[in-house]
Amino acid sequence: MQIILLDKVVNLGNLGEVVKVKDGYARNFLIPSGRARRATAVAIKEFEAKRAELEKVAAAKLAESQAMGAKLGGTVAKLTQKAGVDGRLFGSVTNADIAIELSKQGFPVVKAQVRMPNGPIKIVGDHAVSVALHTDVTVEITVTVYGETA
Repeated sequence: MQIILLDKVVNLGNLGEVVKVKDGYARNFLIPSGRARRATAVAIKEFEAKRAELEKVAAAKLAESQAMGAKLGGTVAKLTQKAGVDGRLFGSVTNADIAIELSKQGFPVVKAQVRMPNGPIKIVGDHAVSVALHTDVTVEITVTVYGETA
């Protein structure tokens, strides 16, 4: 299916590009989330008329994400979980836990933006985690997990 991208999509293209994707990806994800539109002749004309407005909105989102990234960079999220004597957690710290802690600190982050390269955290200590605020803005933060003996 041919679609017009209304936003930058990772590994697919930038705003305004006409790309071919699988039908299910377009119908189930890109079009409902407002990131793309079917590439018909009418849709292409409408897009060209709104192009400047969409580029302005995209630039504003990027600037907002960069400003938040500058504040968020180097932040330490401190979490306490029940742990055994050897430092292993009874459970794990997930991206949802980190997103909740960052929201408490005043950074509105959803769990999908928290990227954990090594999976959920299962031991006490400092861990590097990245937060993807925008497709072009990724910030590294430190998550410190403290053990609470049961």
